[in-house]
Amino acid sequence: MIIVGVVVLLLCRAFAEESIEEEKYGVKYADQCEVCKYFTVELLERLKETGKTHDVIETGYSLDSKDRKVKKYAISELRLLESLEGICDRLLEYNIHKERKDSTRFAKGTSTTFRVLNDLVAKGVKVDLGIPQELWDKPSAEVTNLKTQCESLLERHESDIENWYFHHQDKPLSQYLCVERALKKGDDGCLDQHIPEGEEPENVEHLGSTKEEL
Repeated sequence: MIIVGVVVLLLCRAFAEESIEEEKYGVKYADQCEVCKYFTVELLERLKETGKTHDVIETGYSLDSKDRKVKKYAISELRLLESLEGICDRLLEYNIHKERKDSTRFAKGTSTTFRVLNDLVAKGVKVDLGIPQELWDKPSAEVTNLKTQCESLLERHESDIENWYFHHQDKPLSQYLCVERALKKGDDGCLDQHIPEGEEPENVEHLGSTKEEL
């Protein structure tokens, strides 16, 4: 009971510190739904990139090439491993778009706020944000936290991702991984949130995907 009490206390303290940070600095970290959402977005995009090759690979250790098995790279474990390598680093390309309050605040491309600020600087207006201008484009605290949470998600659900890849690509990854495994019931609302029409960058992928698309 003492251990449970300590764990609860630490969780409450962490939550309180996060709430204070959000209130004081405007920092709002990604929740589990948002982490899973953008992990699936990036993995599907990466699988499309690696799926463009028609190469075949040989498996087996025999010196005689006749005894080696030939397999299409597109359906191989190697493709999955290469697709997952550095997958969470891709989230560092995201920015926080504070003009949006839901999960779509995480997106690639410069936010409206920083576009305006950059335009002002270009016109000779002095803008003081409390940080050097060369750091404006560096990943924010929210984005680096998103990457860290992504790595934890991948570690916890690596076997689920493998199972989807080899056996369940007929089902959208967001449904298979996020809704049915990674998230608690009712915590998947962010998956239906989309960037308003006209604001969506060209490189943002939709969540649903089928085996034929990959």
